[in-house]
Amino acid sequence: MAEKVTVKAEKRETKGKNEARRLRAEGKVPVVIYGGGTASLSAAASLRDLAAVLRMDTGVNTVFALDVDGESNDVIFQDRQIDPIRGRLIHADLRRFAKGEKIEMTVPIHLVGHTDATKEEGAVLSQGMREIRVICEPANTPETIEVDISSLSVEHSIHVSDLAVGEGIEIVEAPETVVVSIAMVKEAVLESQVEEGAEPAVEGQEAPAGDKPEGDAGGEG
Repeated sequence: MAEKVTVKAEKRETKGKNEARRLRAEGKVPVVIYGGGTASLSAAASLRDLAAVLRMDTGVNTVFALDVDGESNDVIFQDRQIDPIRGRLIHADLRRFAKGEKIEMTVPIHLVGHTDATKEEGAVLSQGMREIRVICEPANTPETIEVDISSLSVEHSIHVSDLAVGEGIEIVEAPETVVVSIAMVKEAVLESQVEEGAEPAVEGQEAPAGDKPEGDAGGEG
């Protein structure tokens, strides 16, 4: 699991459009923190720091620590507003988690290992799932779930029920769902519709000069 990012913020006592414009001019973003069994809180955080969180591989699903005047809480983006012209973050709602609270997260699936099954003619590795939903405490959210394909064969697929996850992590997908398999691709054999060396006729295309049937030639009578 990657090291958790900490973003520093400061409480804001005043609200309104003028205050929001002032904060943005200073490179800050107004945020509202709620949840976790306590009252909501208005604060301001660095645009650069929040943008860095959104650029992470987990994006809006990233759980990070928000330090508001020395008090730290685990939070996640619940909602955000983007300036349609400049494409920058201008406001965010952050959800705060109570200790021991579990949430549903989407985690990417990473294939590891190598299988000789793909050496068979027409065999192609087929990954049916590239991410998977799990329920766990934010601090225990895995960065990825690794799937070892070393034993994968044409006869056997890897299903959700075969995945190994850490303690306290619950997978929220049907156990029989195929994660990765070996698909056999057969090359289609197309029957020739024209004689060798002949050009296929195209509907609506005028025949070359000299090839028109007798009686079709134009002329004055």
